[in-house]
Amino acid sequence: MQTRENPKTEGIDLDHGAFGRHGLSDVVTHFDRCGYVPLPGLLPEETVAVLREEIAAVLPLSNRKDFVMECMDNTPRHMTTVSGLAIAERSPAIVDLYHDPQLIAGISSVVGRSLEAAGDPVERHVLNMLHEAGDTHGFHTDDYPVALVMFIESPDCPDGCGRLEFCPVENAHDAQTRSHAVGDAYVLRSDRLKHRVQPIHNGCRRTVLNFAYSVEGEPVEQTPSASLLYT
Repeated sequence: MQTRENPKTEGIDLDHGAFGRHGLSDVVTHFDRCGYVPLPGLLPEETVAVLREEIAAVLPLSNRKDFVMECMDNTPRHMTTVSGLAIAERSPAIVDLYHDPQLIAGISSVVGRSLEAAGDPVERHVLNMLHEAGDTHGFHTDDYPVALVMFIESPDCPDGCGRLEFCPVENAHDAQTRSHAVGDAYVLRSDRLKHRVQPIHNGCRRTVLNFAYSVEGEPVEQTPSASLLYT
């Protein structure tokens, strides 16, 4: 297994205050009701720069995906991905960030439940890139209940593209969309909300790290989706 020398774990600093800016009791209530909490500015500029270096190291292990995912209602996948196993091989710093106790405590405070690492190393910490015209991550739910999504690149074109769209599984007509800038993040109840990334325009890029977590004591029902997308 290859690893990078001198991983820059110490350079990955987060603005942990983002987890409680609106009062944690209000945030937990909002998450229970909506399933989505934005964390603007969670990644300071210096941290984004360090993560870009880490991402450059794992990109040689990326896979291009262009297919329809049958197990998720035949929704499209046009994107480039890096699996959790590849990240573990090339970026100890991202792995350390995923397991950081202060980060896990912060996300747990948002969702009002104790979280723990996802059991599947393929899906645990992944990289998703939309960088070709029409790239999209079609509607789906995740196997693991809580996702922290952090923006390393984000489209800023005036027409808008690459937005998060989500809705309750049982009510597709109640969809909401959200935009995020570089350095932003959000927490999503990703097993109960159908969600997608709207297609991006030519010349735009959307690169995110997605950290998946289990809720302590809750079972996880796994689908083939992770292996199809990340292997």
